[in-house]
Amino acid sequence: MALAEQELTVGVDAVLAFYDELPAATENDMLGDWDGQVIPTGHPGERYLHGLRWAGTRFTDRDDVDPMMCLDDSGERHAIPFFGDATLRMVEYRGASSATVVHHQQPVFEYFRKVDEGTMVGVVDRKGESEPLVFVLRRRV
Repeated sequence: MALAEQELTVGVDAVLAFYDELPAATENDMLGDWDGQVIPTGHPGERYLHGLRWAGTRFTDRDDVDPMMCLDDSGERHAIPFFGDATLRMVEYRGASSATVVHHQQPVFEYFRKVDEGTMVGVVDRKGESEPLVFVLRRRV
């Protein structure tokens, strides 16, 4: 997806306009392992995810989500419990009910829209932040 490949920062308003045009993702759409990539909007969390070597997300089922799959020094993916437990639920956001990661120990929601069967755009809404962090997930094959 071109927005995630940008070397320069993309305006969050432009990214959200694109997001709003996409169909909502369902819980079943999200099941499986996904590679992740931040869309560079200048959000401070982008640097943090880079430092953690965030590599994507694993959705085993609606009650078992590993939102922080990170790379170790050998390049292997592992779930890290940085945000604690999370579940997948349908929640309304920006006018559509879509698959949403609900973090239990943090005031964080991740809402998904579907580009195609193998590509999702996620928006992280964290209490107290004025703008969301935006990312792309691509299904692992």
